[in-house]
Amino acid sequence: MAVLHTDGASFNKVINQDKPVLVDFWAPWCGPCKMLGPVLEEAEKEIGDKAIIAKVNVDDEQDLAVKFGISSIPTMVLFKNGEAVERSVGFIAKEKIVELIKSHI
Repeated sequence: MAVLHTDGASFNKVINQDKPVLVDFWAPWCGPCKMLGPVLEEAEKEIGDKAIIAKVNVDDEQDLAVKFGISSIPTMVLFKNGEAVERSVGFIAKEKIVELIKSHI
């Protein structure tokens, strides 16, 4: 499975899973966001089907950014059973991303 790109129409379906869902709120003009993209791909390969990693472009989905209080990007929010349980702001290494997800599996 690959990193999912989600939008307002599919967001609730994506986060309401029986496994953890890490959502990266990002924008194409954001330098740290560009650096984080390949790291998320690597983390997704390591996690496999135990969790879902998704991305939301805040330029296209401003309502979602406001709803979840995204004021800096990249911001990653970890959802479990549709509820936000953890948040990380800024670039973090793959190991930290995997650790964050595994702590909720």
